[in-house]
Amino acid sequence: MTFTAADDRYDTMPYRRVGRSGLKLPAISLGLWHNFGDDKRFDEQRAILRRAFDLGVNHFDLANNYGPPDGSAETNFGRHLKDDFLPYRDELVISTKAGYSMWPGPYGDWGSRKYLLSSLDQSLQRMGLDYVDIFYSHRPDPQTPMEETMGALDHAVRSGKALYAGISSYTPEQTLEAARILKDLGTPLLIHQPSYSMLNRWTEDGSPNLYEVLDQVGAGSIAFSPLAQGVLTDRYLQGVPEDSRAAKARFLSEESLTDDKLDRVRGLNAIAAARGQSLAQMAIAWILRDQPKGSPVTSALVGASSVRQLEDTLSAISNLAFSQDELTAIDEFAVESDINLWAVR
Repeated sequence: MTFTAADDRYDTMPYRRVGRSGLKLPAISLGLWHNFGDDKRFDEQRAILRRAFDLGVNHFDLANNYGPPDGSAETNFGRHLKDDFLPYRDELVISTKAGYSMWPGPYGDWGSRKYLLSSLDQSLQRMGLDYVDIFYSHRPDPQTPMEETMGALDHAVRSGKALYAGISSYTPEQTLEAARILKDLGTPLLIHQPSYSMLNRWTEDGSPNLYEVLDQVGAGSIAFSPLAQGVLTDRYLQGVPEDSRAAKARFLSEESLTDDKLDRVRGLNAIAAARGQSLAQMAIAWILRDQPKGSPVTSALVGASSVRQLEDTLSAISNLAFSQDELTAIDEFAVESDINLWAVR
């Protein structure tokens, strides 16, 4: 059946400017890290993407190795794009990344110019695109000069294969250096994609911290894993289910979910209930909350395994305001919990 997008798709979703650029992103964006590989039925993927766009989510975030298997999320998204979204291409923000292991040998990982630009060409081919809107260095490479990695991003933009350059999981110091190099090259840093949640608050640490650096250089941020790999949902309130990510040790170990950590999750759940929200909704709202200088987070990047879950998550935008008492209560439970799998080691 031919897809026709809802006429009111832009009526309820807030859109936020990315740093000092002209680009805006929806307050909540859809990540295709999970649920869009070959292990997910194609019609279920289609339903999620169509519903997301109808609800104002016009930013879809991918990476070269999303799947499983690696690359399949981009291939599948390319089919969805061809079938449903080509008439709306100019309304979409499509991003991809390279920086983790993708193919064998020394040129299929990290941050060399050869890897990044080869990977971008492969991503464009898989998705059937002439360009992506944002191309990211997925992680810093300690063995490749920053000038080479940023030079590759600059080349991607100058060649027309990407409109903007981004980075992910860079420390504040690395972000300053990356932004300086990109500015000198004439391609400003658009955005940083860090992990950030109520249980993973590394972006607030340091002086200057990451958000202060991004404000200084005029870049935005999009927070991934805002639900802490599902911990900040009702999934683990009664323990660790057998079919959960933690039980399967998929990006989250059962051992990491200590009694103390789960007690803090239950404390946060009680605050959410008093606000009339689910824990997941409050966790997203907290990410997007207003602060004295405005929210430092441009967009929260979420996943979805079903249309119902997507709709439930997106309803977080209906209540983004927090009283000072609520924030104080949240801070008693929302403490760093050593779950940042993407920290620079």
